[in-house]
Amino acid sequence: MCARMRPVYVFVFCVCISVFLHSAISQPPTETDTYTECTDGYHWDSQTQHCKDINECETIPEACKGEMKCFNHYGGYLCLPRSASVIPAQEPPNQIHPGLENTASEPFNPCLPGLEPQGDSCVDVDECERDTHDCQPSQQCLNTEGSFTCQCPDGYRKVGTECIDIDECRYRYCQHRCVNVPGSFSCQCEPGFQLASNNRSCIDVDECGMGAPCSQRCYNTYGTFLCRCETGYELGPDGFACNDIDECSYSSYLCQHQCVNERGKFSCVCPEGYQLLGSRLCQDINECETGAHQCSDGQTCVNIHGGHKCVDAKGCQEPYVQVSDNRCICPVTKSGCRDLPHSIVHRYMSITSERSVPSDIFQIQATSVYPGAYNTFRIRSGDDNKDFYIRQINNISGMLVLARAVNGPTEYVLDLEMVSVNPLMSFQTSSALRLTVYVGPYAF
Repeated sequence: MCARMRPVYVFVFCVCISVFLHSAISQPPTETDTYTECTDGYHWDSQTQHCKDINECETIPEACKGEMKCFNHYGGYLCLPRSASVIPAQEPPNQIHPGLENTASEPFNPCLPGLEPQGDSCVDVDECERDTHDCQPSQQCLNTEGSFTCQCPDGYRKVGTECIDIDECRYRYCQHRCVNVPGSFSCQCEPGFQLASNNRSCIDVDECGMGAPCSQRCYNTYGTFLCRCETGYELGPDGFACNDIDECSYSSYLCQHQCVNERGKFSCVCPEGYQLLGSRLCQDINECETGAHQCSDGQTCVNIHGGHKCVDAKGCQEPYVQVSDNRCICPVTKSGCRDLPHSIVHRYMSITSERSVPSDIFQIQATSVYPGAYNTFRIRSGDDNKDFYIRQINNISGMLVLARAVNGPTEYVLDLEMVSVNPLMSFQTSSALRLTVYVGPYAF
């Protein structure tokens, strides 16, 4: 039944159209049949006989000023910030002027949108290949079944139809510093560090192994390095160079005699006649013991501070008679001996310069003691400047005392006398010690 009714329906429809067209053609036109006026924001497209939207963003120079971006809109346009995006609704059909029928004839497509007929089936339309997509120039068109998608490049994200740069630095990908660039980012390290193989972490740089400018010692530390110097050097103002320390300029007490600065150290030297004791003190060389003297057989070698003396063996002077190498006596039988010491003994000694005073330097001891005798000690001769005095210790001994500081080299010949008196026997006698005192040139 349905098959028989379909031709009738078509026939009746065709007849109606034929009657309508005949009537229209046969009627004289009473008013214009063409409408070319569109509302604001549209223009008449004579090809499609439709009103099409005007893209003001393209037709109006600098439609939006400053940092604003132009977005086309149906019947107008919008000025929005560049970071904004507009998600358009499905595009409506072109505007049809009221009272005007859509007479455009388009081929009938029985397939779904995005597909086209091919034989007895529908196949996908590759909008990307045909360039019928609306992706931005910076976007990549990816064809899909029945449609397409616009993909942003790496480092961007899609907001609406726009691709916005992703600020990767917000996600703390870098250990130290992050620098965002369009579509990507880069990591940087603080001085003393370098990027690891993952291009994100920072590892310490061993500056010492890479030729750090330390002149002597280099110590690597986390993120930097330190320069250090050997003993006897100090670090310069630049923190790299090592400069010699002049130890001798810091103190005059480093050496007993003389300080000599050397590279990285110092040394002490002693004057002639002395030898270094340890590293700083000076000790007198006893030439008489070491045999480093040139005294003859008839001379006596006397060691003094800083040298030695060769003393001639002198005979006793009249009226004295020599009884040993260093002792002379004056016989009581000789009339010239009445006012002279009974005996004279020769002695030698050496002292240093700048010796603190008062200072005990030599003790006199009686060798013969007479019963009931009283002994006194005095300096008989040789102390014209009163540099010495004798302090009596007891009845048989006295001490020679240096009263004033003396500087050498110089020498004194002092006659130290012990006077013995026996009041019960009305007896008085004396003996002398001829002491030669050598004062060395130094205080050591």
